[in-house]
Amino acid sequence: MFLENTVNPKEQFGWIEVICGSMFSGKTEELIRRLRRAQFARQKVEIFKPIVDTRYHEEMVVSHDENEIRSTPVPAAANIRLLADNCDVVGIDEAQFFDDEIVTVCNDLANKGIRVVVAGLDMDFKGNPFGPMPALMATAEYVTKVHAICTRTGNLANYSYRKSMNDRLVLLGETEEYEPLSRGAFYKAMLTEKISKLEVNQPEILPSKKSENASKP
Repeated sequence: MFLENTVNPKEQFGWIEVICGSMFSGKTEELIRRLRRAQFARQKVEIFKPIVDTRYHEEMVVSHDENEIRSTPVPAAANIRLLADNCDVVGIDEAQFFDDEIVTVCNDLANKGIRVVVAGLDMDFKGNPFGPMPALMATAEYVTKVHAICTRTGNLANYSYRKSMNDRLVLLGETEEYEPLSRGAFYKAMLTEKISKLEVNQPEILPSKKSENASKP
């Protein structure tokens, strides 16, 4: 739940909204929806994304459903502070890829009276909290967790399981590399992966006493 207008019009502070969840859960779709509404209301909106995210377009923020909105790619969180002056609303996509300063930047913008809408993965492919997202969620006024549908069980999914063997933390990809899984399906997939990595040595064959006696002169 979040408010698009402050209750007290004399209040000079903004706020932070975080949209989080797994891959394919509709985070960017929801981000675009909120920013479009702000644009329709004739508010000044600036949108940013990490420069490393070029999966769909170098400048556009694009959802998996191919909805898009123009953004400014930036190499670091500090750049957002410099480019977001005189805005009513600031949107930030793929926040998990930014450095930890993104938390300070978002709070500084909110303290200046700007509404900040942030979208990002809350967990990495191992199921661990991802980058600055936990701190953003803790300091935000409003947090919305969206869910995908588990490809194996049909239940709600909140994990992003990586199907490839690449262990890099940042690996941009789509359905070829990732699939959304429920807690049970993710646990089973990780357990199966762990077992497959175990090295099983050939059993050592010990000579029997009968063979030992037969070999004696």
